[in-house]
Amino acid sequence: MSTHDPTLSGSEFTPLNRRGLLSSTASALGSIALLDLLGQRTAQASSPTIDPARPFIAREPHYRARAKNVLVIFCAGAVSQLETWDYKPELIKQDGKPLRGGPAVTFQGPAGDLARPQYAFRQRGQTGKWVSDMIPHLAELTDDIAFIHSLTSKSNTHGPAENFLSTGNILDGFPSLGSWATYALGSENANLPAYVAIPDPRGVPQNGSNNWGPGFLPAAFQGTPLSSKNPIRHLAAPGVSADADHATRSLLQRMNDRHQSQNPGNGKLAARIASYELAARMQLSVPEISDLSTEPAHVLRSYGADDESNPTRAAYARNCILARRMIERGVRFVQVFNGAYASGGELNWDGHSKLKEQYDKHAAILDQPTAALIKDMKSRGLLEDTLVVWCTEFGRMPFFQKGAKGRDHNPDGFTCWLTGAGVKPGVSHGMTDELGQKAVQDIRPLYDFNATILHLLGLDHERLTFEHNGVQRRLTNVEGDVIHEVLA
Repeated sequence: MSTHDPTLSGSEFTPLNRRGLLSSTASALGSIALLDLLGQRTAQASSPTIDPARPFIAREPHYRARAKNVLVIFCAGAVSQLETWDYKPELIKQDGKPLRGGPAVTFQGPAGDLARPQYAFRQRGQTGKWVSDMIPHLAELTDDIAFIHSLTSKSNTHGPAENFLSTGNILDGFPSLGSWATYALGSENANLPAYVAIPDPRGVPQNGSNNWGPGFLPAAFQGTPLSSKNPIRHLAAPGVSADADHATRSLLQRMNDRHQSQNPGNGKLAARIASYELAARMQLSVPEISDLSTEPAHVLRSYGADDESNPTRAAYARNCILARRMIERGVRFVQVFNGAYASGGELNWDGHSKLKEQYDKHAAILDQPTAALIKDMKSRGLLEDTLVVWCTEFGRMPFFQKGAKGRDHNPDGFTCWLTGAGVKPGVSHGMTDELGQKAVQDIRPLYDFNATILHLLGLDHERLTFEHNGVQRRLTNVEGDVIHEVLA
């Protein structure tokens, strides 16, 4: 074969030399391999088949699930990791000194000097984990918790950061974690919503219903907001007897069935009928589940639900009891919020100026009821099938803001944790630097956190997709790795 490529007379064929042959063969084989991989990835994508008439019927996960239900405790306003879970003795030593090489200006203004934790830390349980005195009841549970100390967010602004934690995107309009879970798995209770969001007694979080919205998923998979104080509005029968109400619903059922048989294949009609039928069933189930008068006095007392001296804590405690009752009855995903909207830190954990004073109030609301909820669920055997998630949208800086007694926003290193079904107890994964400012070991974007939650539900975050505007969307975008180190 010649060392060059002469063109044959009367033909467009050009013979190849050895180098050209090898190059072309390698490119062809690479293309074949790429097409095969792309075909496998497309085949692996898994959009569940949804029956519009029965959108919440239970569906099988991708593989064996460790958890059947999820309970999320979402602390809105960005809890400081330095006052709670992330012990930094070096920060105590450097108290009052300037941060060398640190930012001169942060989210809300000039940076001040380093500030020690505003609460004492002590070792807890068999693991000896250092946890703050700010949350003594939750601190008792550290042997059962898997801490992730190296989480990072893509935003230092509350609204977009809440979005990123809840939906995997800083923009509005994307499905929440609970919507993805119920879209994939449905529910095991046909008389209650598959996904319930319980706002804080003081109000909704900064980004409101985006935290439990369905985004571009079918609207059936949005979270249903309710609380012990304000159950679902407009649910009570409008001044008619139970017999008359039953007869009316039976007639409507027959009329709907007839209309649907005359319009086969109308998915929107079937979905609308299904939503009204669920509402009718909820007229019977919600009043019963939200009536806490049936709870024994010692249970109310253990949660702090009978505390007349702190009405906000009592209301939050009742929300925690309601969450447990929802989980008991098979609700797939329950999200409890602690903290409301932006308020200078008065109604949530946004401690910019008076951190210690405000955290004293917020911790008194959070600590006992949340710890009691986890203990109660454990004693009833609910943690065998339920994953409990404690989370917040980002953390706080190791220094005070200049001229203030609070910490600015910090998306570069913060803590969330898991306990319950499928979780390895008593472990701490990842690490921030010696002052608690940045994640430096086993750095984990929030994509990894959400991928791990889906994994425990038996869902592969790369396969759970929904086509929107020609793009196969997923909760974890094109990123995310399961944090196997915190799994049992």
